[in-house]
Amino acid sequence: SSHSLSQPQREGMFHRGPGLNLTSGQYTAPTAGYYAFSSTLRIASREPRRKGRRCRGSRLRVLICVQSLCQHNSNLQTVSRLESSGDLFTISVTGTLYLQAGQYASVFVDNTAGSPLTVQSGSHFSAVLLGV
Repeated sequence: SSHSLSQPQREGMFHRGPGLNLTSGQYTAPTAGYYAFSSTLRIASREPRRKGRRCRGSRLRVLICVQSLCQHNSNLQTVSRLESSGDLFTISVTGTLYLQAGQYASVFVDNTAGSPLTVQSGSHFSAVLLGV
């Protein structure tokens, strides 16, 4: 069987709206509603690792938070153990949050490893309005 690609039913259906600010890394909701958020980060160690550098139990937590208040507002998060093999890894978080018009969401990285990490190109952050 052949697979066909579906075309958008109207112009702008897959439009990147004005809500994303690439300078601040924030997505501001143009209207109140439920939004599907997704972020995939490619992360690399910024300095050469020495033997035994990362202690057992080192974890990396990635959050998508509303108004930068991860402790007080609803948030999405994932936690990953930092493995000793390899200096480049990928971590993703996805889910649904309700935003009021004008509220913003952004991605945060909580690093307990004690070694500097860098978010690499090829990482992404997206938001799609699901409904009001």
